[in-house]
Amino acid sequence: MIEIAGGIVINKKLGVAVVNQNHNSWSLPKGHVEPGEDLITAAKREIEEETGIPEDALTLIGKIAEYERTRIKRHESDSDELRHITLFLFTTTHEKLAPHDPENPEARWILPEKVTELLTHPIDKNEFMSIINKPLFQQLTNEA
Repeated sequence: MIEIAGGIVINKKLGVAVVNQNHNSWSLPKGHVEPGEDLITAAKREIEEETGIPEDALTLIGKIAEYERTRIKRHESDSDELRHITLFLFTTTHEKLAPHDPENPEARWILPEKVTELLTHPIDKNEFMSIINKPLFQQLTNEA
């Protein structure tokens, strides 16, 4: 099983950061945990790579979700790689999204209620639907 860490990043004026992967799918910013990294460090690194939001511009609120799913298959030969995904909730006042990772060419701020319309993987959609109903998420988005 592959360890994946990432985040739900909220800018109270602009919404939730969502990233495009390989020009053919949309996801929350996340990726592989590198050897020697803890989950929060990996999540911050992946968010910076995929959105351009500097790590020091992210404020950690806490862990918001943990689930498993297979990877999105891009080619017929891709394996059904099982992933254990841990998502953290972050806030930021950073506004400009400019991905550094060529495999994630685009990032957008999306209103929380529209995020599931863009996410590609059905399990990501279901998880996000449960996250937006959590008091911690609602408190942050209602403060805007």
